[in-house]
Amino acid sequence: MTLERWRFRVAELVLASGSPRRKTLLSDLDVDFIVVPANVDESSLVGEDAKTYVARVATMKAQTVHESYPNAVVLSADTTVDCDGVILAKPVDAAEAASMLRSLSGREHFTHTAVCVAHGDLFDSVVVSTAVTFRSLGMEEIDWYVRSGEPLDKAGAYGIQGRAGGFVTSILGSVSNVVGLPLAETVGLLRKAGVNTAGTTRSTG
Repeated sequence: MTLERWRFRVAELVLASGSPRRKTLLSDLDVDFIVVPANVDESSLVGEDAKTYVARVATMKAQTVHESYPNAVVLSADTTVDCDGVILAKPVDAAEAASMLRSLSGREHFTHTAVCVAHGDLFDSVVVSTAVTFRSLGMEEIDWYVRSGEPLDKAGAYGIQGRAGGFVTSILGSVSNVVGLPLAETVGLLRKAGVNTAGTTRSTG
């Protein structure tokens, strides 16, 4: 038996994401899981709004991994930032990251995360939205943050759990959603799929 097949046998859950932030958040729910990143095209479609976009991509991720792990519960998620209806995904370079941060400066925007859970023939999903407001950012501050490298792998070019936490003046909604995995909603979907999470009774049979 290969190592991968052994790990699959003892895991009750597969996380279809390579995000270290989602891995950390999911670990807080006290569940056993393995990580199998989904390789899908995350490009948005012409005319697609932010909520539809994340729901579609999260579902594709779950479907892709579920094909290889049909007997597991597969959890996927996708996050984007929405500023005035414009999708701000991960920046391709430092210049785009700086442009995104300038557009968010002194403004309210929305972070949308879609969570999808595949189990058996069922696919359950939810989209969670959080309103985030930035204080006004100076050019030197934006340049400093971009030079840190932190924005380059994050939707909207910032991570609220990192240096950009000092940019935020208010949050309305789930904080974990802004990080990349809304925990309350994730717990609901996992329990519906029969996965024991923190605070539930584990079977000893």
